[in-house]
Amino acid sequence: MTYVLIGNGVATIGAIEGIRKHDTSSKIIAIGLEESAPYGRPLISYLLAGKISSDQLALRPQEFYEKMNVELRLGTLITDIDTKKKTVTTSLGETIKYDKLLVATGGKPFTPPIPGSDGKDIYNFTNLDHAQMLITKAKELKKAVVIGGGLIGLKAAESLHDRGVEVTILELSPRILSMAFDTNAARLAAKRLDEVGLAVRTGITAKEILRNEDGRVVAVQCTDGMILDTEAVIIAIGVVPNYDIAKNAGLTVDRGIKVNDYMTTSAKDVYAAGDVAQALDFLAGDDRVVPIWTNAYNQGYCAGKNMAGAATSYKGGLAMNSISFYGLPTVSVGTVNPPENDESYIIEATLDEKKHSYRKLVFKDDKLEGYVLVGDIDQAGLYTAFIKFRFPIKDEMKKQLLIGDPDVLMWPDQFFDDQWNPEKDA
Repeated sequence: MTYVLIGNGVATIGAIEGIRKHDTSSKIIAIGLEESAPYGRPLISYLLAGKISSDQLALRPQEFYEKMNVELRLGTLITDIDTKKKTVTTSLGETIKYDKLLVATGGKPFTPPIPGSDGKDIYNFTNLDHAQMLITKAKELKKAVVIGGGLIGLKAAESLHDRGVEVTILELSPRILSMAFDTNAARLAAKRLDEVGLAVRTGITAKEILRNEDGRVVAVQCTDGMILDTEAVIIAIGVVPNYDIAKNAGLTVDRGIKVNDYMTTSAKDVYAAGDVAQALDFLAGDDRVVPIWTNAYNQGYCAGKNMAGAATSYKGGLAMNSISFYGLPTVSVGTVNPPENDESYIIEATLDEKKHSYRKLVFKDDKLEGYVLVGDIDQAGLYTAFIKFRFPIKDEMKKQLLIGDPDVLMWPDQFFDDQWNPEKDA
């Protein structure tokens, strides 16, 4: 048996560990486009900020791959998948045969058609190479513009700011982190960024990137007419699933590579996991691309177990984000911005602007569907458990949740009985 894993992200790590849970001897070949072994992409911002070194990015030490008997092939581009011959082809013309294949190619940066965006001084912030280029550039950089006020854009801006660069963030939506936050949470976060000197401009974006005669970036013209002087532009609007090679191989794709409950694609013995996969969304009950680090690992782990013959269904992903803005911690999980006209949702919120504190809970059918915490996030894990395990919430329990005091003793006895049932997984 030969397992071939395409991709060098956390989904690949999950797949290796899932396979080795049930198959300790068969050959595993992990193929990655980047020269680095699988690393924590959320940690890139800390590298850029100078808070960690590059050797702290690795998800697992080199000994892990030796112990797991994994053959790493880095800096290798897969150009073709033949699902009938069960082979993959590299850019060097090498053909590798597989018995089971995992496609975990992640996402690729989305770059809108902005005039002037082709050329020098333009960066994305989704891989190690761009982070290292920005580290070198930041030594002489005075001003930068970040296009995109999502998680990637904000962390890039914060990292450059920590290196002494004057940064302006442009976000087309009315607020930053529009998918994870609501108006109140976004306002508190933006206020904190403003306090430390990071300029946040919402409701506008870049109309054109201006260059001098030498082709170097000198300014960004905004959609409201303002021109911002800059020496570099970081485009961090988001990522889209990198499924081209799978689509060319005939796999069924929609917003991502479609998989069933066992992470199997439309092709026999081919699996997909991570940011490229369109898998079950826990709350929505349908298949979606949920590009969250923990989801990627869980999908990879589930795929690995199934590749090794241990039938294991994927329980579904859950949207969650956790980010700190210069000492202001925030967490958002689940459905935080329900449809405005859907009266089945009940929203309860408390806001204290002076203390930079905010708690928003979203209920539906006597269950917690989502929450946002800003400032005090100590109880985040317990709130998440109410969502994940779908515990019914009675009126007295809801009062306790609203005052910020969730308690494990509120969980139903049946839950603990199920967890400690020795025959449960037999």
